Amino acid sequence: MATQRYSVTPHPIETLLTWVKSGEIAIPEIQRPFVWEATKVRNLLDSLYQGYPVGYLIAWRNPTVKLKDGTSSAGKRILIDGQQRVTALMAALLGMEVVTKSYKTVRMRIAFHPIEEKFEVRNPAIVKDTQWIDDVASVFAPDASLTELTDTYTEKNPLADRKRVSLVLERLRKIINNHVGLIELSDDLDIETVTEIFIRVNSAGAELSQADFAMSKIAVNETFGGNELRKAIDYFCHLAVAPDSFSRIEKNDKRFAASEFLPRMKWLRDVNDDLYDPTYTDMLRVAFTSEFGRGKLQDLVALLSGRNFETKQYEESIAEESFAKLKNGVNRFMNQTHFERLTMIVRSAGFLTSTLIRSRNAVNFAYILYLRGRAENLPAAEVERVVRRWYAMSILTRRYSGSPETAFDFDIRQIESRGLAAYADTVIENELPDTFWTGMLPQLMDTSAATSPYFLAYQAAQARLGDRGFLSRDITVRDLLLNRGDRHHLYPRKHLKRLKYSRGQYYQIANFVIAQSEINIAISDRDPKAYFAELADQCNGGPLKYGAINDLEEMKANLEANCVPAGMVDGEIGEYDEFLAERRKLMAQKIKAWFEVLS
Repeated sequence: MATQRYSVTPHPIETLLTWVKSGEIAIPEIQRPFVWEATKVRNLLDSLYQGYPVGYLIAWRNPTVKLKDGTSSAGKRILIDGQQRVTALMAALLGMEVVTKSYKTVRMRIAFHPIEEKFEVRNPAIVKDTQWIDDVASVFAPDASLTELTDTYTEKNPLADRKRVSLVLERLRKIINNHVGLIELSDDLDIETVTEIFIRVNSAGAELSQADFAMSKIAVNETFGGNELRKAIDYFCHLAVAPDSFSRIEKNDKRFAASEFLPRMKWLRDVNDDLYDPTYTDMLRVAFTSEFGRGKLQDLVALLSGRNFETKQYEESIAEESFAKLKNGVNRFMNQTHFERLTMIVRSAGFLTSTLIRSRNAVNFAYILYLRGRAENLPAAEVERVVRRWYAMSILTRRYSGSPETAFDFDIRQIESRGLAAYADTVIENELPDTFWTGMLPQLMDTSAATSPYFLAYQAAQARLGDRGFLSRDITVRDLLLNRGDRHHLYPRKHLKRLKYSRGQYYQIANFVIAQSEINIAISDRDPKAYFAELADQCNGGPLKYGAINDLEEMKANLEANCVPAGMVDGEIGEYDEFLAERRKLMAQKIKAWFEVLS
């Protein structure tokens, strides 16, 4: 029979709030923006008042740590589920300030109507109405007297039944005696088990990632500055998306503004580039893997707890060292030169916009490679070459789409032992042999997913190689990608529908070219035999119906650049399936030519 490694104990809400105030239970989210709407806080209080259940809380105890002086310190309990509920109760009942989405520290006030026994979010009308107690926190103040509260209310509302008001206020005050179940998880549970318990208990079925656990460990640590490091990660990710929030953060979070971190992300104020807007998971992956030489975030959680992987014990010195290393990794991630150089390298490969970026983990590992290259003091040109080629290879092979952490861990350990450039060149040679371009890639391109890595790589290839858009004399694919050109069906969709082809067939990526909108509109749903005949005619003195090319050799060169069989303009138009097979081979060779120039 399995040993039970958790306990389920009901505790009065008052006890839980006391534990949070004293630090016995740490809430990782306490310094992050409070995401609940005020109406949700109101509903929570109403549920408690009505005696309805409000769900379980889950706490995971940090392991007991051996201190530097040889003594031991019991681990603090971290609340991993129920953070918003407890924060809401502390804000509404105890008057605790919360941080809003605009990073402003405010009081959230919930009003109560003793006569109608209902709660509402405080507003100006409620403040003026004597029948409302405009802030329930006044009822729960340590020095609040039930008699005085009743007297004050009935003086303002002479028609109210004093006895009933007293009973109602007493019932309100007793909601802190309501019990909430606290599931306490043993400190020796691994992350996978804790995650499974969380998913099964959490009624919303929300996921909890290893990055969430890592962020929780960081946020509740005050000894080694984790609470401030957590803010740095959060704020950087927020500013990358909304740079105009900088002044609000600077104004509303004075303590953080005075820290070493905010000046380091000041450069984001003037940036409106969305090519790579990292999440906290991205930042943790890059900072941890590049700095620690490991790829699994569960190892970061263990190291931040002070785990000695050799002795299986937990030591304060390891926790201190781990926080220092992670802080260094985060600072290197936020460095303007590093960040902008990474995006420059990705763009230089032809991935011009965020719409061409689908594998975030491929970008993350490219950043890891860049930081490792800098750490190895490789020449800048060599770092750029390795990162660019590795990123392209990882996109084409979907290296980080399955089990990214396992792949991260394997690659970074190999880089540690063999060196960045040597390992990268060996892997690329093995992953992309000649047979990949001629055999495997054309097969992989048999897909109708427009966001497939192969079609994204094809567009990057055209951008990097300077190709003109389909039937365009002057407008390049690069111009069209930056200015939202059209994806045109060479065999128009309506035409194929008339021939009874399915959606999966007419949306094949080998049927797409990048074209100007006016060319796309002009072709409309015409049979390729008809409009290619008209293209031949316009190259023979006929009217210009599609674009401005009127020379046959120039037309064929344009078709070749767009991987369209050049014979089509001579009337060599076979069956649709034959066309797709031929074009996949041409697109694969285009991608190969692109990869070869990334050196």
